[in-house]
Amino acid sequence: MKKHNFSAGPCILPQEVLLKASEAVVDFNSLGLSLVEISHRSKDFVEVMQTARGLTLELLGLQGKGYQALFLQGGASMEFLMVAYNLLEKKAGYLNTGTWSDKAIKEAKLFGDVVEVGSSKDENFKYIPKGYTIPSGLDYLHLTSNNTIFGTQMKKFPTTDATLVCDMSSDIFSRQLDFSQFDMIYAGAQKNMGPAGTTLVVIKEEILGKVSRTIPSMLDYAVHIDKDSMFNTPAVFPVYVSMLTLQWLKKLGGIKAIEEVNDKKAQLLYSEIDLNPFFEGYAHIEDRSKMNATFNLTDAKMKESFESMIKEAGINGLNGHRSVGGYRASMYNALSLESVGVLVDVMSELERKG
Repeated sequence: MKKHNFSAGPCILPQEVLLKASEAVVDFNSLGLSLVEISHRSKDFVEVMQTARGLTLELLGLQGKGYQALFLQGGASMEFLMVAYNLLEKKAGYLNTGTWSDKAIKEAKLFGDVVEVGSSKDENFKYIPKGYTIPSGLDYLHLTSNNTIFGTQMKKFPTTDATLVCDMSSDIFSRQLDFSQFDMIYAGAQKNMGPAGTTLVVIKEEILGKVSRTIPSMLDYAVHIDKDSMFNTPAVFPVYVSMLTLQWLKKLGGIKAIEEVNDKKAQLLYSEIDLNPFFEGYAHIEDRSKMNATFNLTDAKMKESFESMIKEAGINGLNGHRSVGGYRASMYNALSLESVGVLVDVMSELERKG
């Protein structure tokens, strides 16, 4: 039976990418050696790293605009620390829209003054704050574009003179934006790019070198740029799979093409949630995420029937995060419209049976 993978991360990847990656694990580039056996300094892997970095800037429309793409390690959680280490001299602003913003704020407070410019904690992060004031004199403003746990997504980004940093871990490459409005973007690979183990950082070089502290080499973005993202042994397999996924996306027609598919998936599922009396959405309608749809049953007595039906349909990874409960359908780039249709059919069938 075909599985329909709605996992929030690590999550679904394109089938053709998985097949190519599996072949490379056995024999990479007809070398008679596995990808995970060869030196990361070999020309074969250096080409992988260069291709992945170049495709990143190409797809985001940032080539020739003073940005560098890096594939680092430690996940977005490491970036919570590294952002502040490299950029926070006196004061930084954070928009608090959920668990990951909370964690980023905690790390930044180790390095300087942190101002929460807005927060949706009062409603357990089911909306994106609006109408907040950004104070002057910030070293940077930090945003989280999509909130995996709570199912909210920023639709508009503030205009500010401050350096703009955005955690795009769960919606990067999913929709068209003017990415040049951001001075730095970071994202864990395990949502829309590849397996866990590498983290994408896209950074404008001119924002670096402005803090007075000494930064340890491993945590210094300038060091990683100087070493072409190869200062230490990179996560070879996740970088390779990320490269394959970026090639897959380019072949589809890039971000514009995948956004059209993502819009259809989100519209199909949210329409069912709103029309079916057995379900209710969690996030405010205007702030709903196209990547992570969070919803609940309106009658707890239907839980056993619904979960039996989704299991029978081959649906995987639908359980909501413990912070919210209910269900969460993660519809990342590689999830097909067909899979969303299967879930909607099950939800409709539950209503008919009820």
